Amino acid sequence: MLSPIVGGALVDHYGGKTVMAYGLALWSLATYLTPLAAKQSLWMLFGVRMLMGIAEGVAMPCMNNVVSRWFPRSERARAIGVTMAGFHLGSVIGLVATPLFIGIWGVDMPFLVFGLAGFLSLYLWMSFVSNDPQDHPFIKKSELHYIQNSRVGVVKGVLMPKNSGKEALLSLSLLLRKLPSWAVIVANFTNNWGYFVLLSWMPVYFNRVYSVNLKQASWFSAIPWTMMAALGCVAGSCSDFLIDAGLNVTTVRKIMQSIGFIGPALALIAVNASPNAAVAAIWLTVAIGMSSFSQAGFLVNFQEIAPGQAGLLQGVSNTVGTMGAIVSTIGIGYFVQWLGSFQAFLTLTAAIYAISTVFWIFSASGERVI
Repeated sequence: MLSPIVGGALVDHYGGKTVMAYGLALWSLATYLTPLAAKQSLWMLFGVRMLMGIAEGVAMPCMNNVVSRWFPRSERARAIGVTMAGFHLGSVIGLVATPLFIGIWGVDMPFLVFGLAGFLSLYLWMSFVSNDPQDHPFIKKSELHYIQNSRVGVVKGVLMPKNSGKEALLSLSLLLRKLPSWAVIVANFTNNWGYFVLLSWMPVYFNRVYSVNLKQASWFSAIPWTMMAALGCVAGSCSDFLIDAGLNVTTVRKIMQSIGFIGPALALIAVNASPNAAVAAIWLTVAIGMSSFSQAGFLVNFQEIAPGQAGLLQGVSNTVGTMGAIVSTIGIGYFVQWLGSFQAFLTLTAAIYAISTVFWIFSASGERVI
């Protein structure tokens, strides 16, 4: 849970390429060694999976750091949308491919394949990515000139200084005194609460409520993530279009995030009222798809409100978001028992979306606060 904070601080100091490379290497190695660790002891398996979790924690701050350095403000939401589309499609591939690998080659195969894929990604990352456009060996002069003239607030060595440990702690203290910082933190908590409930528990929901067998239910869960990947790109394009058209950045971020929360809230209520599994699956797809508008809301907002400490802020935000994911996914059984049904828990989730929307509207900003 703390790795996003440490990773975010490292990103602000060393840049996204370097930190992501170490994260990818560690994640790939831990994934590949998982079957071997499982055969040795439970504690070794626990250690390997812990290393994998630590490595995953740096991914989002690294992504935002690289995007902010390469794209001007009016193109970042599209860039985030395309990047996150890969994230969501990865979930689809995992949901669909893992049972096939296990059925044909055994339970070890998914870990070996995904571990090797991680090493391949590391090679491509090191070969074709640079922290700053001016350091890229293949960039055209016209493209470099365009990026340098159009991007806002991300000039190497000016607004992204290399913070020391003490400076990072001071920056964190200053960040937590600003209401827009809490806006992205609360939004991350709410987003992860809903996201991981839908990712982890929807097969069980369809099985318990509509008596859909778990094998078929996995397909009910896989399909919506494709929609999320597509709508994330749509949200990014709409956001950048509104900014290009002259709309205030703060207003655009509030609009996009409100859609990303109110849309899923209404869809979850509709899921509860669905007469059968097919209708529920449609509304589930709407809920997950609409949540992708958050990518053009809080997820692109870190670099705008704290360009020099965006990695640290996102790290703190992701840690709180992880807490939301843990509470919702692990605690859902207790919530269902307490509230009486899955439907009641989905109603609670819809209410959390609504409350967070109100907080976002009154607290968020698209302008630099530190």
